[in-house]
Order: sequence, then C-alpha cells, then structure tokens
Amino acid sequence: MAAATTERLIGLLEPAVSPLGLDLDAVELMSAGRRRVLRVVVDRAGGVSLDQIADATRAVSVALDRSDPLGEQPYTLEVTSRGVDRPLTLLRHWQRNTGRLVAAQLANGSSVTGRIAAVDESGIDLDVDGMARRVLHCEVAQAHVQVEFTRREG
Repeated sequence: MAAATTERLIGLLEPAVSPLGLDLDAVELMSAGRRRVLRVVVDRAGGVSLDQIADATRAVSVALDRSDPLGEQPYTLEVTSRGVDRPLTLLRHWQRNTGRLVAAQLANGSSVTGRIAAVDESGIDLDVDGMARRVLHCEVAQAHVQVEFTRREG
C-alpha cells in the first residue's frame, strides 16, 4: 500500500477507534484476487473483546463510507485485534506484555528468549533463565510473544 494511502487511512481511522478506548495498531491493504482486503488492527491494555471489535468495525465502516479513501474498487473490511503472532514493534506492545515470555532476534544476529520484567523508553529488562538481561529497543530486529501452555510461577 502506498505510504500516502496508509497515512490517509491512519488519519481517518485513528479518530474513529480512539473514542472507543482502542489504539489503531496497524492498517494493511492487500490484494485478494480481484478484490482488496483492508485489515484494521486495534489493541488496548487488557485485550480487546468481541463486542469492542464489533463496535470498532461499525466506527471504521462509518468513517470509510464518509470519506471513501479507497475509491470505487471493492474491498473487504476486516477489523481484528493483535494476535500473539504479531511482532512487538511499539513501546506499548512491550508494556502490555510485561510478564510474558518473548523471543527476540537482535540486530547483531543473535537471539534471546526471556520473560519481560520491565519496559521503559530505552529498552526492555528480561529475565532469561533467572538472570537479568537488558536489551535496548534499538537492538531488537524482531520480537514475538511465545505461546505458553503451562506458565511457570515465580
């Protein structure tokens, strides 16, 4: 999606979802055969309920109908919440996952897996097998929350 279209959609949709207590996390426009899919990803501290997704879908739909930023070509609207598989890219993503296990690929090619102990503007404090490790945000190339079926206590 062109940067100008992305910026226009963000400018249009952020005010539509923020009164609902939601953050606009991502806007993605993808081709699906002859149609396009506009995926709008929302998030909030504590997670997003299905009712909040429904409310956000209505608000986004109204905003899109009023402005018509995508022109005449048909598209399918998808409003969803962040999944575990979505990368941790913003400070709020890290903050909302404090206490969770994450795997990070670092810019130097190494990787680290640990539990988020604390997050601030400059970096993340991880508990890596009982040892504290500080990782700066600028050192993280990519990071994802790890699915835990049995979370360890302590």
